[in-house]
Amino acid sequence: MGLEKEKMETSVIMDEDEFNRSIAPILGKKPHVPDRDPKDINTHLKVGFEDIIAEPISTHSFDRVWIGSHALFELVKFIFYRILTTFLAIPMAFIAGIVFGILSCIHIWVVKPVIQGCMMTLPSIHVIWTSLMDMFIGPFFFSIGRCLSSINVKTVQN
Repeated sequence: MGLEKEKMETSVIMDEDEFNRSIAPILGKKPHVPDRDPKDINTHLKVGFEDIIAEPISTHSFDRVWIGSHALFELVKFIFYRILTTFLAIPMAFIAGIVFGILSCIHIWVVKPVIQGCMMTLPSIHVIWTSLMDMFIGPFFFSIGRCLSSINVKTVQN
């Protein structure tokens, strides 16, 4: 009824002898191949499958080839990931750490003191700015307003 949160893994466990017995009838049927050397003249030139693969007859099976190739793939993948981690991830983490350390140092020793200095001087800058406005800017614009208020503009239509 509820949602299952566990993921279950299924696997089939077979004994090696049981596996070989179950597949033996499939591999045991060999198609009839005509004898191309009935008088055994070229016996020293005949090469079998075992000679090419170079496995002993007792361990000769396709299952072992697939198991070996899968194990080799997993080993190569593991080694390749280790090499990539060593040559790419660790130096990249080191460089990122240095960059973030430098940015943190700049923030602590440059940016924060400048901001705090501005915040400390802001009240006195406010007082100075207000007095400058009251002493120079205010009277200047007040006198300009009085001068320009005496000007009359009339429009005449012809």
